[in-house]
Amino acid sequence: MGAMLGRRLLAGAAAGVVGTVAMDLVWYGRYRRGGGGDGVLDWEFASGTLSFDEASAPGQVGKLVADTVGVDLPDELAATTTNAVHWLTGVGYGMAHGLLADRSGVAVAGLATGLGAVINSYATLGTLGIYEPPWAYDAATLRDDASAHLVFGLATSVAYRLLRGRRTGPRAHR
Repeated sequence: MGAMLGRRLLAGAAAGVVGTVAMDLVWYGRYRRGGGGDGVLDWEFASGTLSFDEASAPGQVGKLVADTVGVDLPDELAATTTNAVHWLTGVGYGMAHGLLADRSGVAVAGLATGLGAVINSYATLGTLGIYEPPWAYDAATLRDDASAHLVFGLATSVAYRLLRGRRTGPRAHR
């Protein structure tokens, strides 16, 4: 039982990386269509983030956690912190997916993972004061955020199934 759980968690972690890449490609495409000029690697790794004041939500979460446990993070670590929290979040959601995905099909598991991620993000980040409550955002912002997270969930689910190399879902155990 332990080895099987470990394989599911490992496959989920790897699938979370794939899902994070897929979601980030959606966000990067939107960024470029909106006139953004950074190359994909500079954008992905937040190269232009020089302080925590300008860091995106993952960087702000990392700073908040560090402050809470008494670690002083200098602004020079804002980009690194942003990336660490961003990728660890994707890996964490992927691991959660690995724990639950064998109980449903790829599409259902992917939708659940994506919706769970976006709902949890708004709940957590709103509670921490990093985001406004969801009702403070316009429909286009919520749609864009939800659709990017659904891409994350579906890509994670497909990658998980491919990595596990077997059928998942209710019919897999017949």
